Amino acid sequence: MNGPKEIANNYIISAKEKTSAVWHRLLLLAVLAGAFIALAGALATVAGAAASENALLIKGAVFPLGLMLVVVCGSELFTGNCLLVAPLLNKDIKIGGMLKNWGLAYLGNFIGATLIAVLVVYSKTYSGNVGVAAVSVVAAKSELNFGVSLLKGILCNMLVCLAVWMAMASKSAAGKLLAVYMPVFAFVVCGFEHSIANMFYIMSAAMVNSGGFNFGYAILNGLLAPTIGNIIGGALIAVAFWVLHFKRKEKIVI
Repeated sequence: MNGPKEIANNYIISAKEKTSAVWHRLLLLAVLAGAFIALAGALATVAGAAASENALLIKGAVFPLGLMLVVVCGSELFTGNCLLVAPLLNKDIKIGGMLKNWGLAYLGNFIGATLIAVLVVYSKTYSGNVGVAAVSVVAAKSELNFGVSLLKGILCNMLVCLAVWMAMASKSAAGKLLAVYMPVFAFVVCGFEHSIANMFYIMSAAMVNSGGFNFGYAILNGLLAPTIGNIIGGALIAVAFWVLHFKRKEKIVI
């Protein structure tokens, strides 16, 4: 496996590619990432609706599919890219490049998540109890306190960024999948908030039954608050790793 210093060096190379790539390539890779997370969200919703008990455990068991697809297939996921704060602090990338990546990743993730929501809903995958479960999930998110949702977003992306970091430690596909699994399982079971997954949940629930929840509150508490929290959570991990593994040693003048 790669050690922390090797991961840091590899991530600097990756960060430069992420921030210098042409916009349409970034956008397309982000659409794929949004679609991957949405597919995992659809799977989690269907599996959870079928479970009368321990629905969260079932959802947690299957939702890692999304980040597994992102890591192995290669794509641009907004939440994972919050780690770009580390090479930014290290002066390996510029803030303009990072913000360009974040903006295109967020937009592309939304497009990909919405496309999968359309396919899932109009293919009648969300019929019967599954549709009811999809709406109830978003109704619960819309009723969350903004501050609580923000804190859940922080905790979520700490785990997501740790999953991405651990995946970079492995030199094998199997190792990457194993590294991703438990952190994602943990954030789902704990009920933490992932902004990109919530894009899919909100859009699909709105298509199933727009009257089952307050759409404005769903956007505010289910998307905006987690997005801010995800940025903070990812930045916390990035700053810690920058201090430990990225930060250049300055010469001591005697």
